[in-house]
Amino acid sequence: MDDLAIRLSELARTLEDEDGEHDTLDAISAAAVDTVPGAQYAGLSVVERRREIRTRAATHDLVRQVDRAQYETGEGPCLDAIYEHTMVCMPDLTAEDRWPGFTRRVIGLGVASMLSFQLYVQQDTLGALNLYSHHRHAFTDESGQVGLLFTAHAAIAMAGARQREQLSRAVAVRDLIGQAKGILMERHKLTGDQAFALLVRASQRTNTRLADIAAYLAETGDLRTSPDGAGNGRPASDGRGDGRNLSRGQPEAGRRDVVLEVGDGARTRDRQDRRSAGR
Repeated sequence: MDDLAIRLSELARTLEDEDGEHDTLDAISAAAVDTVPGAQYAGLSVVERRREIRTRAATHDLVRQVDRAQYETGEGPCLDAIYEHTMVCMPDLTAEDRWPGFTRRVIGLGVASMLSFQLYVQQDTLGALNLYSHHRHAFTDESGQVGLLFTAHAAIAMAGARQREQLSRAVAVRDLIGQAKGILMERHKLTGDQAFALLVRASQRTNTRLADIAAYLAETGDLRTSPDGAGNGRPASDGRGDGRNLSRGQPEAGRRDVVLEVGDGARTRDRQDRRSAGR
């Protein structure tokens, strides 16, 4: 047990050093084979968007084949572990009657036994760690005890990696939106709020994610205002906008309609400009 404690401590440090979620999942799968007695192969089935389950890491293609059979039949040790139990063992595939559809699909793949553990943190189920063997009754009580300790460390590492990945994506999206706002502010002399309002309006009109609208503008210099193309459907460089397309060119002299798209703030600025001109 002292040796196991040392190995799990080393595992925790190793997983903390991984660069991203994908690398963390791969490291967990590989470490599971080295740590849990009886395991020849390992894979991670991950719950995404609280509904879909995908195999995100596997030490062998056999893992993906067995997992696919579970997803397509809607039954198997992995799914039971995710939705119902902390640990599910299939000691002998040939004698198994709990999942008839699943066992028929995988009987010829060479898997004889399987052990699945639920991965969760604070009531949030992340997925399952699945272990496989070509041998019947490969997994013992020790396998279960070690596996439970291993998955506790693995779940914490997975949650941390996912949080870091989400934070990284959020920072990248914020940066893209900042670039897009800057382009609109400089090109059309808008405030930050007005530029952001234009991005939101373009997103709503085209039914496109705000991040994608911002990325397109940052990459092409054109603000998409129709679902099927840049700007108003014409190339961004042709300069024939209809007042809603904030393309590369500046608004025509005397035209206020582009700015008026922003909303009340722009209308206020327009009235102020007119009062100033009349003085």
